[in-house]
Amino acid sequence: MMITSGKPAPDFSLQDESGNIVRLSDFRGKTILLYFYPKDDTPGCTKEACNFRDDYSAYEDAGVTILGISPDTTKSHAKFQAKYDLPFTLLRILDTKLLPNTAYGVVKS
Repeated sequence: MMITSGKPAPDFSLQDESGNIVRLSDFRGKTILLYFYPKDDTPGCTKEACNFRDDYSAYEDAGVTILGISPDTTKSHAKFQAKYDLPFTLLRILDTKLLPNTAYGVVKS
């Protein structure tokens, strides 16, 4: 089942860069920018993350919460986040055959 415009996004529970569980349902009623990327600390993914970082205050002023999602480990996410001073949460897909990638259709194994 793919995500549909105007419908609530499928819920998920993923680990953040500190190993804490984050649920999309924790943000219900808020504006969330979910972005999926293949790997920490690669040229394209770094550029994308740094663009979000550089524009972060505009997102924050607009009430938008940014969540980056990739299959990298929590340790890799923490290192990537610290290296580039990323002020937003990075989440780990634990099993690439499960949500959110199946429902969102963006990560292919």
